Amino acid sequence: MRSLRWRKIAIMANSRRMADCRHSSGSTLTTIGLSEVEATLYTALVSLPRSTVTDLAQRCGMTVHQTGRAMGRLVTDGLVGRLPGRRSRYLAVAPDVVLGAVISTRESELTAAKAAVRVLAERFREASQTVHPAAAVEVVTGAEGIGRRVEQIHTSAQKQIRGFDRAPYVRPPGYDGRLEHRRLREGIEYRVIYDQQAVAWPGRMAQDIIPSCAAGERARVAPTLPTKLLMADDSLALIPVVSGQHVMDVAYVIHASAMLDALARLFEDEWAAAAPLEVGPAHNRRQTPDSPPAAATPTPTPEQLDGDRATLLALLASGQTDAGIARSLGWSLRTTQRRVQELMATLHATTRFQAGIAARERGWV
Repeated sequence: MRSLRWRKIAIMANSRRMADCRHSSGSTLTTIGLSEVEATLYTALVSLPRSTVTDLAQRCGMTVHQTGRAMGRLVTDGLVGRLPGRRSRYLAVAPDVVLGAVISTRESELTAAKAAVRVLAERFREASQTVHPAAAVEVVTGAEGIGRRVEQIHTSAQKQIRGFDRAPYVRPPGYDGRLEHRRLREGIEYRVIYDQQAVAWPGRMAQDIIPSCAAGERARVAPTLPTKLLMADDSLALIPVVSGQHVMDVAYVIHASAMLDALARLFEDEWAAAAPLEVGPAHNRRQTPDSPPAAATPTPTPEQLDGDRATLLALLASGQTDAGIARSLGWSLRTTQRRVQELMATLHATTRFQAGIAARERGWV
């Protein structure tokens, strides 16, 4: 009984030693090519110089045979040195020297791999222009697969993302907001056209559209849109398959082709006809090649700096009804109607059309 008890204690102690080794920084060294056993032993040897194979085996809860083979590989790879003597003892080579060189080599390999991917992507685009038209369209199935392709489109863009945003949705509206904001910070231009139902989606303006516009997105509103669309530059686009008011878990990925060119032209035509959705002060708007010169924009007034008023004016300009505005901004219908009347009184307008003209003359839209 006593021997069994001591055996259990020894097993528990051995397990703790293994856990101590594996939970140290050695676990991260597997990312640079070391096996888990090698990373564990190297990390232990850094703290226990001049250790023997037996010492390390006991420290890390491994067999002597397993430890000896791994130490031989570490010596061959130049991470560990063997000291002279009848009983072999080992020293770890300085981590900042040997591992720094390994990391630099891996970074060079990754840089070369990225360059190779760019070359392959260019060859792919060139080849796709000469293959059978059916090869220009790829069918993606399943919400998870579609989600991965959406992220790929966001991350692959070199200059701009263009999109049509309309219901119904496979994932909650604004699901890709963080990715968009990161790409905006990286200098990628986003132009998005929302249809009226998308803008009127409960809470959509406050939780998604306004933050995106504040981050740099250029947004416009159209009464209706022909389809949903997400396009990266002139190289890749995604169109979900829609049946009535329901989204099927199927999407078309359009590669460089005449079809993709047609989608780009469709977007630009819709963009030209859509109403600008400005949700902030005029002096905060992002300047683009087709934007009017900054000098042509009047100096903002205190009225113009009212964020709610600017958003309300944008929704009115897009053709939203009072009920649609109320749903979008989370206001009651009575509050919405009161705000609309106050805005029209400020602009000395008796109709919404007159309000739009007056706002444009003041440089508010």
